[in-house]
Amino acid sequence: MIPLLTAAAMREADSRAVETRTSDGLVLAAGTAVALEAQRMLGACYGKRVTVIAGPGLNGADGRVAAHWLTSRGARVTVIEVAHQPDTLAPCDLYIDAAFGLGCTRPYRAPVVSSDTLVLAVDLPSGVDADSGRVLGSPPRANVTMALGALKYAHVTGAAAALCGELRFAGLGIVHDAESGLVEDADLDVLVVRQRDDHKWMHAVSVFAGSPPMPGAAELVARGALAGGASMIRLATRGGGAEATDLPPEVVRSPDKFVDPRSKVVVAGPGLGSDAAAWLAKRLVDVNVPVVLDADGLERNLLTSISPGDRRWVLTPHDGEFARLTNDADLTDRVEAVRTFARDTSCVVLLKGPTTIVASPDGRVRIVTSGTPTLATAGTGDVLAGLIGATIARGHDEFSAAALAAHLHGRAGARLPVYATASTLPGAISDILQEITEHSNYVGDGGDHGRIAARTRRPRGPGSRAASPNDDGRSLR
Repeated sequence: MIPLLTAAAMREADSRAVETRTSDGLVLAAGTAVALEAQRMLGACYGKRVTVIAGPGLNGADGRVAAHWLTSRGARVTVIEVAHQPDTLAPCDLYIDAAFGLGCTRPYRAPVVSSDTLVLAVDLPSGVDADSGRVLGSPPRANVTMALGALKYAHVTGAAAALCGELRFAGLGIVHDAESGLVEDADLDVLVVRQRDDHKWMHAVSVFAGSPPMPGAAELVARGALAGGASMIRLATRGGGAEATDLPPEVVRSPDKFVDPRSKVVVAGPGLGSDAAAWLAKRLVDVNVPVVLDADGLERNLLTSISPGDRRWVLTPHDGEFARLTNDADLTDRVEAVRTFARDTSCVVLLKGPTTIVASPDGRVRIVTSGTPTLATAGTGDVLAGLIGATIARGHDEFSAAALAAHLHGRAGARLPVYATASTLPGAISDILQEITEHSNYVGDGGDHGRIAARTRRPRGPGSRAASPNDDGRSLR
């Protein structure tokens, strides 16, 4: 997980790092990371024209270090103090925005650059609010933003996210613990959970999905759950809705009056119909295992008819469903809106979209950016609901399960051909989980849900945090 911090938390982390590494050491590492990224963008340094707009704080200091590094390698670098910047930059190959970054709290107008000039933002495009992603003035539109130390919320939310361009990350060894973050491929290593004494009820899932108008929803949920490791599926449909579809032969049709007490999780809502709240409420009122609510299960009446208590629910709305559930909450700051709704409902909330946001009632957040346009088709959300349910049944807590399943879901979508249908997703999910297993040494230890043996992790990219000031220089989107 790549850490995600507020501006205040990032400043605290910087201060702690300065105590052990000095301010000069920290600036040298950050500026070198920026310079290496500039070199990557330029292809070669010699003879290239680079303009650096440098501010008065650490962001400007990072830019000056990068300028020195690029000059030593033959680039023709001009450093302009932000107080004296022109309205329009002279022609150059690369413009490095090191004006304010994280420290911008007032409107800033970036200089105009020609359309063929590349723009590299240091940490954040200057002129945005780091926490909300609001635009303050006229920030530059970056081709690449080099995030330093940790991601900030403006990298993933608000209008600022569209100004960041390609988002790259250099951790610099500054942040070691963070409650919130962006999910990475390496985080999926923990997904495959098995043990030697597994049996069919150990990871069982109950599903309430499907109705005569929408029988396919039940099948898609079931196939998503099976791909994610559900060892038993008990399916109840509304009005016999599963009879007209080809359910996997492993799925057991069950009476629709109760949740089997041996189930570890319930997935409810897809394809039940728009008036399903009362029908579901009767079946969920006494359920004491986690519940994944999706699609037609996302009704305010259902949330209010059952006392929050100690319920462990995961809500998975898209924007339209979120608006209905929250009476059109302001989504200008998507992260804060989801975090607030999670706290108010005592539920884990997963807001689907090109950037998926998962929030826990205690305020933690996970960001998932693996989604692709391939997933913008009917039924992919049903598959995700089943996959989240199976991930919970395999022993992951609701918050982690939602985030990991969403990232896996996105990665599976990226493997599919253009205009692929939702029914092809479970196969891609199974393929990825098999690859994870093949790269792991499984040990069944007789514990609650097994473990993955210690091993050398698959490399995340060139280099490592310990070896390079640019870490692995990995691209996040």
